Amino acid sequence: MDSALRNVTKFVLAGAILLILAGSVFLAGFGAAYFLTGSGRLPAWTSAAPTAAPTSPGPAPADAAPADGAPAEEETIPTPTLVPIPTPENEDEETFQLFWEVWDLVQRNFYGELPNLQELTYAAIQGMLTTLGDDYTAFIEPSVAAIISEDATGEFEGIGAFVGIDEDGTVEIVEPFDGGPAAQAGIQAGDRVLAVDGISLAGATLYEAIGLIRGPEGTEVVLLIEREGVPEPFEITVTRARLEITVAEAEMRDDGIGYIRLYDFSATAGDRMKDGLEELLAEDPRAIIFDLRGNPGGWLDQAVDVADLFLDDGVILLERWSDGRVRSFEAKPGGPGEDIPLVVLVDGGSASASEIVAGALQDRERAILVGTLTFGKGSVQRPFTLSDGSELRVTAALWFTPNDRAIHGEGLAPDIEVLWPEEGVEPGEDPQLERAVEYILDTIPEVE
Repeated sequence: MDSALRNVTKFVLAGAILLILAGSVFLAGFGAAYFLTGSGRLPAWTSAAPTAAPTSPGPAPADAAPADGAPAEEETIPTPTLVPIPTPENEDEETFQLFWEVWDLVQRNFYGELPNLQELTYAAIQGMLTTLGDDYTAFIEPSVAAIISEDATGEFEGIGAFVGIDEDGTVEIVEPFDGGPAAQAGIQAGDRVLAVDGISLAGATLYEAIGLIRGPEGTEVVLLIEREGVPEPFEITVTRARLEITVAEAEMRDDGIGYIRLYDFSATAGDRMKDGLEELLAEDPRAIIFDLRGNPGGWLDQAVDVADLFLDDGVILLERWSDGRVRSFEAKPGGPGEDIPLVVLVDGGSASASEIVAGALQDRERAILVGTLTFGKGSVQRPFTLSDGSELRVTAALWFTPNDRAIHGEGLAPDIEVLWPEEGVEPGEDPQLERAVEYILDTIPEVE
């Protein structure tokens, strides 16, 4: 019995000693691996493995030194903060799952800086709307929406110039405001703006350019200008000011003809137009020339108000919706210009609300149109202000003239076509205006 007990005791002691030795060896090995890993002599793995095999043969040797001779350090692959893929709950979401599948792979594998979620969302919305094939259904980012909203008030802070995009996609000064900061600084119509405060405008949209040019009253902005006849671009510094947008200009000509130009259909267009018209009518003109050239349009209610100045009753326009509804807008009697002979100047820049007015006056035989074919934008965009200040505009209806002529994609043909000379004209010359004057002098008796 004693002998058996002694044998068991020996066996237990021997097992314990072996266990202690094995544990020591494990700890020694683990500690060595820990310190070697910390010193960069063993690879440190990340928890997330790439979903695609690398195209390179593998990392450079751990002891390779950079060109400056400093010891090389193991470069680990950072794990990005991934946007989780949502779980689809219906067939439509299952179809859209492909979008998240692609974005997940981009997040894990793209070599370069990824856009933030806001940029990704905006780009996805823009791409989605592009599939509609309608240039006027549009998503407008908050900064641009703020510019549009500011313009609608008739006042803004900037350099005081109308700008556009030319055929080459370059920002162009269409016309500086008379006496405004841009004109005082020497900016001229036709100048092309290449950069703003050192930021290139190559590839910029019109509203992106406007956002850079505008700024608080009293601040300076440096424009890099390209001008025809000047060999090299040059800089002009302009001090911004608070400005009122010129909506309408009226002038009584020496030949007894009143001339009034409307630049856009912003929130005050109807009132400004009425004021200018009444000033001219007080001087008893022979006729009125109403210039809508280059007017891109604006608010529908302002177009109705302006047309109503010259119409005593009847239809101004028809608005036809996708569900078959038709809404008719009609004039009311009592407008100050109902009886005065009228000629309307139009061109390819006359669009939207301009075409509503011109089409109404032409169909109702209230005026003749002189110039060139209008732009052909006769669609209605329903605006939605979104939660972050951005705006969505959705084409919801089309406009038609009183005689049910389509405007959209068609434009309005003038009664008297006068093309602008390709070789240009001398300063002060205006062949379209001159033809309108000629028509009035030939057909309308002089006021006694």
